Amino acid sequence: MRILQISDTHNRHQLLTDMPAADVLVHCGDFTDMGTEEEVLDFLNWFILLPYPQKIFIVGNHDLCLWEADGIEDLPDNVHFLQDRGCEIDGVKFFGLGYNHPESLIPDGIDVLVTHEPPIMILDESNNTHWGNAPLRNRVMKIKPKYHLFGHAHDAYGIEKYGDIVFSNGSSLDDYYEVCHSPRLITL
Repeated sequence: MRILQISDTHNRHQLLTDMPAADVLVHCGDFTDMGTEEEVLDFLNWFILLPYPQKIFIVGNHDLCLWEADGIEDLPDNVHFLQDRGCEIDGVKFFGLGYNHPESLIPDGIDVLVTHEPPIMILDESNNTHWGNAPLRNRVMKIKPKYHLFGHAHDAYGIEKYGDIVFSNGSSLDDYYEVCHSPRLITL
């Protein structure tokens, strides 16, 4: 399975062009800037039309109007809003944790964890500040997903492996909100 990861597009999603083919497209949150319904609809109209067989997205700290949403009506069957829930695609178990929601909601036995925040001290430093979440790191190290995909710390774009877990910060923008990081293609 090929997974294409993007994150932190902040209303600049239309600038992402020539994205490589993949089986699943994952957006790790902050697709809006001010978190308005209008911004969400603009993003969804773009996201839904992308030519990927399956698409997953979660909310970030900027996506305010969806923070407490249980779901989004009328999404196509191949578009998954993983707000504290999971889905299985071709035998791969995904789980998405809503922004600022308790890490205890993350179940055991998942293959790909999608969050907005990074775990503390792993690809989380931007502007000389660590933006990571300590309880999240503790939970990830306990459940050991194969992949943990996130964003939030724009300038910490990268990929690192700790033990059997691959951590990937897929922020599309830098701290100046310029598109400068390529979408990350991951092969499971």
